[in-house]
Amino acid sequence: MKLLILDRDGVINLDSDAYIKSVDEWVPIPGSIEAIAQLSKAGWTVTVATNQSGIARGYYDLATLDAMHARLRELVAEEGGEVGLIVYCPHGPDAGCDCRKPKPGMLKTIARHYAVDLRGVWFVGDSKGDLEAAVAVDSQPVLVMTGKGQKTRSGALPAGTLVFDDLAAVAAELIHNSAPLNG
Repeated sequence: MKLLILDRDGVINLDSDAYIKSVDEWVPIPGSIEAIAQLSKAGWTVTVATNQSGIARGYYDLATLDAMHARLRELVAEEGGEVGLIVYCPHGPDAGCDCRKPKPGMLKTIARHYAVDLRGVWFVGDSKGDLEAAVAVDSQPVLVMTGKGQKTRSGALPAGTLVFDDLAAVAAELIHNSAPLNG
């Protein structure tokens, strides 16, 4: 199975320090929807692991989050692709849960769902927490320069972190060059 794990805000859609609170505010980064569809059509299972503390903060509810994810699935389907499992952490940063990145709980959920080892699986994110979560499960940390990526790159990155301009560049690399396989 060719598995790819993506963070959501800042990787697939534009991010906001004020949170993405509605479907109208959920705006794809140019090229990201097409990239997911291309990966899907090339045999990749594209999954999403996203911190969504806006739920705990009361900025939006689960129905709104589900509507955002339904919109993501709809847009990718319009391009001929599909999105695999989407997992999210609804907790705030001080909740002490094991799912909020940089903890690896969501990635472990994806591994259990697909019955795969995550060693070497690419996890694409734009924050230090994304990269740390990848390292915690022996996945390949991949940083994109969209979202918080520029700021993240200015700090120390985990050893071996790959860096790309955006999700479209990640897709081009995986489809045309180095297709890592797992489990």
